[in-house]
Amino acid sequence: MEIPEHHKHAVIPHIMVDGAAKAIAFYEVAFGATEYLRLETDGGRIYHAEIGIAGSTLMLSDPEPPFAVPGGGWTSVVLHVYVPDVDAVTAQAVAAGAELLTPAADMPYGIRQSMLRDPFGHVWILLTPLP
Repeated sequence: MEIPEHHKHAVIPHIMVDGAAKAIAFYEVAFGATEYLRLETDGGRIYHAEIGIAGSTLMLSDPEPPFAVPGGGWTSVVLHVYVPDVDAVTAQAVAAGAELLTPAADMPYGIRQSMLRDPFGHVWILLTPLP
């Protein structure tokens, strides 16, 4: 089997989301995600899904042992995404239900960025290079 083009040259994050189907719908609205693949159990839980956001692949599924969702307001993973307009995508994500942690601001390292927590506990940093 050939490695899928969207998996080549990448470390692919795979996140656990309690309510993976709802998360996919949220990511479509908030970040313009495209769903590539969805595998469900007979009970409708997602045991594997893949979506594309800004040219990258994100795998997600409903949690099953030994995996768990972020808890207690903390997470060990932050998802960074370069977007064409950080202010517009931040506003879009907040309107879709994301919590704004840090508003968009110009950083001294040449990036405008914001930080959000999605409704499922995952933290996202949105970035746009400054001209």
